[in-house]
Amino acid sequence: MRPPPFRVCVYCGSRPGANPAFMRSAEQMGDAIGRRGWQLVYGGGRVGLMGALADAALAAGGEVDGIIPQSLMQREVGHHRLTRLRVVDTMHERKHLMAERCNAFIALPGGIGTFEELFEVWSWRHLGYHDRPIGLLDVGGYFQPLLAMIRQAEHAGFVTPEQLGMVTLHQSPEALLDEVAALAAHDASLDDLRRI
Repeated sequence: MRPPPFRVCVYCGSRPGANPAFMRSAEQMGDAIGRRGWQLVYGGGRVGLMGALADAALAAGGEVDGIIPQSLMQREVGHHRLTRLRVVDTMHERKHLMAERCNAFIALPGGIGTFEELFEVWSWRHLGYHDRPIGLLDVGGYFQPLLAMIRQAEHAGFVTPEQLGMVTLHQSPEALLDEVAALAAHDASLDDLRRI
């Protein structure tokens, strides 16, 4: 029996951002996921980096699962051409379903929603709710100020080196995907987030 495809949950902005490299990186990430025969799990939007990511994955032959709250169907413009689009009642349900359906997490540039999602799965990993890899696609050094803040928290005694080491950073989508795949336990159960 053929094993299920590797599933990547990607968090990113619902806006295009000021730097054209942000949209290009989303397209490159989606294309790379699709070409590998992997499955993209994301927030279900059709605009900004979210839409570029999903469209590129679909164009490359990948499966795309989108999960979006009913309240955001208009704001983030729910993407109706996905392999599967699930409309849920709450943001918490959206995040929980996205997380439990993946083998790894990746964040692309985005705003406070992307940061919140990143920090949530990062803290879940620290607390032992999952052991899946977490990656950052550092387009044009986008995440460097955030990591500098985390290093400051480490120096201040609030973050440990082990917590900082739970996140992988790359500038190349292909290199980041290679690394999270190597770090992921391919036979890990997808049920471990149900305790949250």
